[in-house]
Amino acid sequence: MPIPKKNQIVGIDIGSHSIKVAEIEDTAKGMILKNFGTIGLPQDAILEGSIKEMEIVSAALGNLLQNLKIKNRNVALSISGYSVIVKKITIPRKQEKDLEESIQGEAEQYIPFDINDVNLDFQVLYSGEEEPEEEGKESYMDVLLVAAKKDIVEEYISLLHLTELNPAILDIDAFALQNAFEISDHEQSGCHALVHIGAQHLTINVVKDGISIFTRDSSYGGSQITSEIQKKLNISYQEAERIKLGAKPFATEQRSTIEETFSGTVTRWGQEIKRALDFVATTFTDIKVENILLTGGSSLIPGFSKYLGLETGLKIETLNPFANMEIREKSFDTGYLNYSAPIAPIAIGLALRSIGDR
Repeated sequence: MPIPKKNQIVGIDIGSHSIKVAEIEDTAKGMILKNFGTIGLPQDAILEGSIKEMEIVSAALGNLLQNLKIKNRNVALSISGYSVIVKKITIPRKQEKDLEESIQGEAEQYIPFDINDVNLDFQVLYSGEEEPEEEGKESYMDVLLVAAKKDIVEEYISLLHLTELNPAILDIDAFALQNAFEISDHEQSGCHALVHIGAQHLTINVVKDGISIFTRDSSYGGSQITSEIQKKLNISYQEAERIKLGAKPFATEQRSTIEETFSGTVTRWGQEIKRALDFVATTFTDIKVENILLTGGSSLIPGFSKYLGLETGLKIETLNPFANMEIREKSFDTGYLNYSAPIAPIAIGLALRSIGDR
């Protein structure tokens, strides 16, 4: 059932390196990519998920929306990092109304923040048996808890209000990533690890038959490479960024330093992902992760995909969120979309939401 036009929203992925915006038209014949674009942000405008330069980020977002001629002011955005906790819990079975009343008390023992400092939401994954098989035996249910720190949420809401936008949906990166996966041309059944590596965050979402069974956010990303190059070569951040991207030549004697920086950082990323997947393997002994689907600009670092395959023994693929959409040739350059595909999934996943979603 297509989303009515009045309920369709714009997806905004605000990363520490750039802002990505997507707009999708959902029709009876399928999904049409209406808009997609990006704009860069200055260094440290957003740091560890917190907006440090509100006016600068707002101006960049406003310029991007204006350049794309986007008129819809209803938007969805997502957050990630230390300010978000996602936890699957198993509790005695309750009716949803009773669960809503008691969820704060249930969550207190699982959330490592003061419960009054977070916005809390939940989703029932498995509601248990109507009646337990054995008389006197209690029935249980699986619930996914999501807690986001109020101060970070308020920062992003303030940003949207400053940019004259209406915050219709606030999501988290891991779930937006999953939305994009679900409309992609990849096999949906089975167990897949969705891995997004941005400038400052590494997000992992392990999905089994459409249900998220494990998520993790880590402070790993491409800015680590830039900072290391800057420090070791004693150059500006901008110069280091250009070297990282291959846009600036470097001296022959600097090659070994740069190669060591790349390989050392990539090794740490691979080990972090492997640790997460090893945890999944030991926690869910009946589940086997089949492959890793990579997204994020930093996932394109030369050699990373090959190394990750060797480290995990899994097939590594790139998630293309545009693959199953209708792309109007007059509106988009195919080369640009192919280049942008790895950085687009979170914005696309957000654009798939609609007003009134839980």
